[in-house]
Amino acid sequence: MCHLRALTVLAPPDLSKARKGVQGDVNGLFLVLGLVSLIVGAIGIANVTLVTVMERVGEIGLRRALGASRRQIAAQFLLESTTIGLLGGVIGAALGVVVVVAVSAVKDWTPVLDGRLAVGAPVVGAVVGLLAGVYPSLRASRMEPVEALRAPS
Repeated sequence: MCHLRALTVLAPPDLSKARKGVQGDVNGLFLVLGLVSLIVGAIGIANVTLVTVMERVGEIGLRRALGASRRQIAAQFLLESTTIGLLGGVIGAALGVVVVVAVSAVKDWTPVLDGRLAVGAPVVGAVVGLLAGVYPSLRASRMEPVEALRAPS
């Protein structure tokens, strides 16, 4: 009889709590992956814009020599990088919707889409493109016309 007192009974953990915990972990993982993707995209946009600036030194010098202000030069490259980010957001949102619908169709699931995310992705892409283009656009705007026109093309 002494041995019976040593036993303890534990109820199994609540499955809904476990499910919520796993769902929270998965959501956190996807958030981190999304942020890493945004950072990689921003670096890519910045590199492309910087290469574009370096390839167009003659054009920048000519525009400056013809009277374009530093602000106009900077705005041009900011607009270009913002457009790249916007297009990336549109393409990414479209691909995401297609993948969700396709996987749902294959698995006989009902696709669940958040319209705010589909609309917000291009906006976030444009903001990332804008921020990624700040340094290249400042570099382009600081070029002196005479030095830019002397640079070999």
